[in-house]
Amino acid sequence: MARKDIPGQASLVFDVALLDLHNPKDSISIENKVVPENCERISQSGDFLRYHYNGTLLDGTLFDSSYSRNRTFDTYIGQGYVIPGLDEGLLGVCIGEKRRIVVPPHLGYGEEGRGNIPGSAVLVFDIHVIDFHNPSDSISITSHYKPPDCSVLSKKGDYLKYHYNASLLDGTLLDSTWNLGKTYNIVLGSGQVVLGMDMGLREMCVGEKRTVIIPPHLGYGEAGVDGEVPGSAVLVFDIELLELVAGLPEGYMFIWNGEVSPNLFEEIDKDGNGEVLLEEFSEYIHAQVASGKGKLAPGFDAELVVKNMFTNQDRNGDGKVTAEEFKLKDQEAKHDEL
Repeated sequence: MARKDIPGQASLVFDVALLDLHNPKDSISIENKVVPENCERISQSGDFLRYHYNGTLLDGTLFDSSYSRNRTFDTYIGQGYVIPGLDEGLLGVCIGEKRRIVVPPHLGYGEEGRGNIPGSAVLVFDIHVIDFHNPSDSISITSHYKPPDCSVLSKKGDYLKYHYNASLLDGTLLDSTWNLGKTYNIVLGSGQVVLGMDMGLREMCVGEKRTVIIPPHLGYGEAGVDGEVPGSAVLVFDIELLELVAGLPEGYMFIWNGEVSPNLFEEIDKDGNGEVLLEEFSEYIHAQVASGKGKLAPGFDAELVVKNMFTNQDRNGDGKVTAEEFKLKDQEAKHDEL
């Protein structure tokens, strides 16, 4: 309304609806905190945090919500990746905590605003912390039960059979071998599981039960697994080791359990023609394993292992091994065949 439209000496009446107010000296305020009973660690600058939020104005007008996108907002905190008010308000939170963070405009989107956020608006964020981790975190192992005899511990190369429940830190179940009714079987240290799981299964005895918490950089990373594991999620594995088959020394795929015959090549070359074909070689190795004289690395495809052993011996690649080509591992350390 222009001043020229107002008569002289007129009394004016204004109907005012106060939307919000703040003082430029205001800091953020934190309200309605709901903290879980178990809070072993609070967030600090440099942590990577996943959280859900509703963002509203002071009058309750919703301007944004992570729930509507059905995915968390994921960010480093304390390092300027979000508005200053949230950067500060997300410090010192527990995993699973809920809190309201009221942010004055000079710590939010300022006089200009942004999108559907008016200029100079006070903002209200109702947040729920899903999880957080630090890029320097390693795995965490908690053993819940060990049998009386726990002297044989798992190591690289061992073949393990185990059950697990995989979940998020909020308890959301992702996968369970118990539900499937069959164990998960791997060779430890062979890259068959994520690095954090491989670390979590080390030095474990049969019958032991433990919980392994794996940060995403040792799990499924920023990408996660589409439709199964959220990106950047901290994972919880409850594990029970059911069976352990001792592996071979590092670098070996086959070992002898006793003395090696001095006439080994001749024993393999049954027809005595001075040449060993893959069929002869495979038959001989499997016979040694069946009689207990030899052992193949557990958990691998036996036929593939034997074929690789043969290929290593077949140095000129002509499909047959001669006495001149044939060597044991200790005679030529760079080959893993025998």
